Amino acid sequence: MAFDGITVAAIADELNMHLTGGRLAKIAQPETDELLLTLKTAGGQKRLYISASASLPLIYFTEENKPSPMTAPGFCMLLRKHIGNGRIIGVSQPGLERIICIDIEHLDEMGDPCKKKLIIEIMGKHSNIIFCDDKGMIIDSIKHVSAQMSSVREVLPGRKYFIPDTMSKLNPLGVEENTFIKALKNKPMPVSKALYVSFTGISPVVAADICFRAGIDLEPNAGAFTDDTLIHLFHQFSYFMEEVQSKAFHPTIYYRDAEPVEFSALPLLHYAHLEKKEYASVSEVLAAYYSSRNTLTRIRQKSADLRHVVQTALERNRKKYEIQTKQLKDTEQRDKYKVYGELINAYGYNLPAGSKELSCQNYYTGKDIVIPLDPLKTPQENSQKYFSRYNKQKRTFEALTKLIQETGDDILYLESISTSLDIARSEADLAQIKEELIQSGYVRRKFSKKKVKLTSKPMHYISSDGYHMYVGKNNFQNDELTFSFANGNDWWFHAKGAAGSHVIVRTNGAQLPDNTFEEAGRLAAYYSKSRGADKTEIDYVEKKHVKKPNGAKPGFVVYYTNYSLVIDSDISNIKAVED
Repeated sequence: MAFDGITVAAIADELNMHLTGGRLAKIAQPETDELLLTLKTAGGQKRLYISASASLPLIYFTEENKPSPMTAPGFCMLLRKHIGNGRIIGVSQPGLERIICIDIEHLDEMGDPCKKKLIIEIMGKHSNIIFCDDKGMIIDSIKHVSAQMSSVREVLPGRKYFIPDTMSKLNPLGVEENTFIKALKNKPMPVSKALYVSFTGISPVVAADICFRAGIDLEPNAGAFTDDTLIHLFHQFSYFMEEVQSKAFHPTIYYRDAEPVEFSALPLLHYAHLEKKEYASVSEVLAAYYSSRNTLTRIRQKSADLRHVVQTALERNRKKYEIQTKQLKDTEQRDKYKVYGELINAYGYNLPAGSKELSCQNYYTGKDIVIPLDPLKTPQENSQKYFSRYNKQKRTFEALTKLIQETGDDILYLESISTSLDIARSEADLAQIKEELIQSGYVRRKFSKKKVKLTSKPMHYISSDGYHMYVGKNNFQNDELTFSFANGNDWWFHAKGAAGSHVIVRTNGAQLPDNTFEEAGRLAAYYSKSRGADKTEIDYVEKKHVKKPNGAKPGFVVYYTNYSLVIDSDISNIKAVED
């Protein structure tokens, strides 16, 4: 769900309730577009996480601390200078905008009280954190926006702060009936879209829920409805906005098959058929819903360079494979040229000079055949020409067969690294993948030739029957799991014919139940290139039957006897263990 104006209203109410009267004890900037504020309040210490990330802007209370850079960025130092130990005197939201204003009182250099504003704009790629004085002049911002970047508004020190009105949307709080109907009638689009296009802070999910409450279809054009229908819709819209104004928030996450589908600050009736979990605060909802997504987003950003290296190498090898396969196909007729040479030697002794062809019987097939000849060459020279062509294509075939195998292995290896990048969960995982790429020759080691210390560990799960299952996050971990960690009678799982993780199930000498086989198979399917497929074929075998050929790339193994199962990649009911 979008971080809409209603969610921001719930957050603003929560901040106002807990922070007013509190003091800023610590200001940190863990990332270039993040702030982490630690505050001492009447209710104890609070930690406020603020992100102006273009991909995932957020603001909520958190229990987690994040490491800060050794040298604080300039924006962080500026905030410490001006509002360090400042007192929060209020938190507000203008209308239903996705904006939160934190008013702070502090003492200036002369010891006189003065006020500042910290303005958090949660607006997708336009998100920002802006620091203003009491007259609304911008002192600085975490992102500078020049006139070259935006023709609507500059966000630079010394400029006047204002909220840009680019969409000409109406404030949904207290809108009158006639204005509501007129706004929708003028929109030639589905009624649900007309709602969120016409009013500030309304997301598509909320618009759909208001239509559901009114009992009308989402798709018909807004202008096609009668005034009576629109009046009924207006009443449902007003009831919904009254809940927002009265701060009757019920933070909830809705689940389908244990996967979070949506979150909301108010009940969503059109999701009543889904499982739901209610929370005491919107911060808890946002932390639960976005924490894993935020981590993955950050890791994906930090892995961009490695992904580029892998993708470039993959594209190069796929093109090479395509060319080599085409060249190999051109050698399919090589045996024909050998037969031509033999038949010319057998039947060409009485050919007249200057003959353009030889008609004879192919003694291999018993059928008549016509062999083209060069009239300027003797039969022996024509025979030699065909034998030369055969030998050349035979050598090409043998060389290409080996090259195609090597290129195919390189493609599978790079796909395995690509899959490792997809499942990386931390910077330690990325460091291990980078080290693998360095050792494989795809990335140069900078400055020092000394290997980095690798601290990433395999993932750990417990089956419903209590058996420990381990999943390698990359090829180094796959080799470690399979050939150093696992015992001979432990079971090994892998997606058939697809890049993916090795999964090891510790048996401790016992016979595994069917449920554990299925759950280990699901892990192998989920942590593979086949993730999301309806069904994936999984090979599984006792670890003692898995071998690593001499000189093989990391993660590459062979096995000559195995069992197979076909299963989905749903691991939502498998318990993960945090080691």
